[in-house]
Amino acid sequence: MSTAEFSGKHITVAGLGVSGVSAARALAGLGATVTVVDGGDGEALRERAAALEAAGITVRLADADTLPEGTDLVVTSPGWKPGSPLFAAAAEAGVNVVGDVEIAWRLRGPDAAPWLAITGTNGKTTTVQMLASILKAAGLRTAAVGNIGTPIIDVVLGDEPHDVLAVELSSYQLHWAPSLRAHSAAVLNLAPDHLDWHGSMRAYAADKGRIYEGNTIACVYNVEDPRTERLVEQADVEEGCRAIGFTLGAPGPSMLGVVDGLLVDRAFVENRHQQAQELAEVSDVHPPAPHNIANALAAAALARAFGVEAAAVRDGLRAFRPDAHRIAHVADVDGVAYVDDSKATNTHAAQASLAAYGSIVWIAGGLAKGATFDDLAASAAKRLRGVVLIGADRALIREALTRHAPDVPVVDLDRTDTGAMAEAVREAARLAGPGDTVLMAPACASMDMFTNYNERGEAFAEAVRALAAGRGKDA
Repeated sequence: MSTAEFSGKHITVAGLGVSGVSAARALAGLGATVTVVDGGDGEALRERAAALEAAGITVRLADADTLPEGTDLVVTSPGWKPGSPLFAAAAEAGVNVVGDVEIAWRLRGPDAAPWLAITGTNGKTTTVQMLASILKAAGLRTAAVGNIGTPIIDVVLGDEPHDVLAVELSSYQLHWAPSLRAHSAAVLNLAPDHLDWHGSMRAYAADKGRIYEGNTIACVYNVEDPRTERLVEQADVEEGCRAIGFTLGAPGPSMLGVVDGLLVDRAFVENRHQQAQELAEVSDVHPPAPHNIANALAAAALARAFGVEAAAVRDGLRAFRPDAHRIAHVADVDGVAYVDDSKATNTHAAQASLAAYGSIVWIAGGLAKGATFDDLAASAAKRLRGVVLIGADRALIREALTRHAPDVPVVDLDRTDTGAMAEAVREAARLAGPGDTVLMAPACASMDMFTNYNERGEAFAEAVRALAAGRGKDA
């Protein structure tokens, strides 16, 4: 652990969120003089500021553009855009800008736990949690950290020993982590997202691809998404590092895939050209939706790269249950399944969710974040029995459906009050018949009507339970 790099330095931390507070406390504890800046000035921020100031850390609220005098290094929270005035001032002053992941990497000791790292447009959190479950089933001391919510600096500096870490990394975090060198890493998929932050799809993909730089054992990619393989091809890795694909079809050599309802490994076996190792059954994955099986294969590939036995892959997948609001079955009412995938906040995630079911009444809409919906509407058209639209940008989805699914009945709910979700569920129930799935996979962000996707998912689940209770069914 190199603490001398930070001791005595004047460090500015950008952002008073979870990662910013973690970085500020850690750096102050290492002997740095820390100033935290944030453009906000609400009650919650003032409370955090007071706690940091009690620890000797200077905090400037409602002033995020000016570089504090004497700054030697800026440590940014992930969401701050590269073009922020603070960073322009830092560049003019010759001051480097890095993120909390970079700081955590630099603070690792010589015997620190290796990192198995995961990124992608969708599925990161689920895959990291699957990986941690598999590693634990193998008897390894591990933790799921990073973008998943546990600041990685806290884990690196903590007293609890680990054999290996399962690390979720966003494109934001990777942008600010130039020194990161993982044991093995995976890019699950790539689709347009956060382009307002990165500036272009090319820049977004390049930041995702940073996760492969310097990998020592395996670069795991999605066979069905050639862009992820190109990132592997472009990466500068350690000699002997292998490209390992995962696919929902039968795997070729150096791949993991699916054969006759089994997850199999043709990468980490003695004779991968002629042999395959059974890892688990598809039914061991919960839920066994196609995109979730892909997540399981990616997690298994990273675990196998770390030397985990096949039995632990099976046991870890069997033990794992995803977080709420990720293709979660809420209830069956009158022969109709109601599924909450509020976490599907972009078109790529919604497309994967829609592909998991055969006959769907789709509840969609919210804040589009600049997305277009033609590809999504075209791919889902044959599966749609009906659509109920909610939210600020629902007209964009309605127009795409008019072009690509003109015969599908659409209910357009022009309301954003607290009862809107209950009406959406009632309308979906009216359109659905036995054997259908009412799927709430909005393809949009939630903040036009709800605090976050969790609150949106809870509103859906509550409305479904009320529907079931009203019809004398057990939700």
